[in-house]
Amino acid sequence: MTAALEVRGLRTEFRINGTWREAVAGVSFTLAPRETLALVGESGCGKSVTAMSVMGLIRPPVGRIGGGQVLLEGEDIATLPEARMEKIRGSRLGMVFQEPMTALNPVMTVGDQVAESLVIHKGMSRSAALEKARALFEEVKIPSAATRLKDYPHQFSGGMRQRVMIALAMACEPAVLLADEPTTALDVTIQAQVLGLLADAQKARGMAMLFITHNLGVVAQIADRVAVMYAGQVVETGTVAEIFAHPAHPYTRALFGAIPRLTGEPQPLSAIPGRVPPLDAMPVGCRFADRCSLRSPGCENPQSLRDVAPGHEVRCQNA
Repeated sequence: MTAALEVRGLRTEFRINGTWREAVAGVSFTLAPRETLALVGESGCGKSVTAMSVMGLIRPPVGRIGGGQVLLEGEDIATLPEARMEKIRGSRLGMVFQEPMTALNPVMTVGDQVAESLVIHKGMSRSAALEKARALFEEVKIPSAATRLKDYPHQFSGGMRQRVMIALAMACEPAVLLADEPTTALDVTIQAQVLGLLADAQKARGMAMLFITHNLGVVAQIADRVAVMYAGQVVETGTVAEIFAHPAHPYTRALFGAIPRLTGEPQPLSAIPGRVPPLDAMPVGCRFADRCSLRSPGCENPQSLRDVAPGHEVRCQNA
């Protein structure tokens, strides 16, 4: 069976002081239909840049795809011209952005924004597209859907705007849905509802989903597999059960150590010292070495992913 999405050695670069620097450094992963892969890591690790690279939203002169392939149902879309990518975005590739208030057009009604995608990609009439938009609003549980089609984004709460974004992303039945921290800034009740909507939509449509988050609790709830990113590289990958039971990379273990415990004896909240290295000062060897308590001779050399268990890979000599 052809993978819904396969990323091979993706390198995304940005120009800094006249020099191209890698923000995504050789990232590879495969996503099967109906599967959810969680891309995890702290801010600045390259998660969102990876998703935007897949969507073809990183363009010169500021950024570029420096190498690698992005295979969407077997077709390499990494170097397609913009005119071709415009036909793929919103149809075969859908995306739920992190901040719906800035992703939605403030001067168009939400109904028109969903309908526009259907008119462009599916060739529907405006009336048919609006009727489909109403059905999508009902599917994502927006009350009084027919009336709310005529409202503007500022008239919705954060959770309701995110529901609009999900309806917009699902409108053309994409093969792959990219969800970039879709529960950020939402309270836990609304967060659970949004995750439920995404899971239901995936089940109904058979979509593959790349879910970007820094919340490991969300990962446990929604994902099948996990890829942990640090400084533009995947440092650990495996099934959710394997990663949660046997985190092998020091960075992954540090992320788990930073989760507050609500049971047992009170304990201090662990923090990871230091910060993600900037693009123009990236170490040659292990990129986590300066923050790692297990640093040893050899960490100054480049590290490669290696198997520590079936389907479980780690980029660390000490794992």
